[in-house]
Amino acid sequence: MPITKKEFIKQLAEKMETNEKETEKWVEAYTQTLIDIFKTGEGVTITGLGGFHVSYGYGKTMKFKFNPSQKIKKMMGWSSTFKGDV
Repeated sequence: MPITKKEFIKQLAEKMETNEKETEKWVEAYTQTLIDIFKTGEGVTITGLGGFHVSYGYGKTMKFKFNPSQKIKKMMGWSSTFKGDV
């Protein structure tokens, strides 16, 4: 079962050693920036996480694809060339 946004913010705040209010601002800005980029039809690659790609199908249909990083593929037990710890 997925965690909630609130729980994600809590865990991230702990890793960042900051408060949840400040972390929520970062999460909101990060999310909105990704959305703004996707609206332009561009993709984003985040090292260690993977690539988010937008393409157009027939007509004005947009397709969205996530291509996980080698690190995530290794964690999931999928074919991977990642050599480090997960």
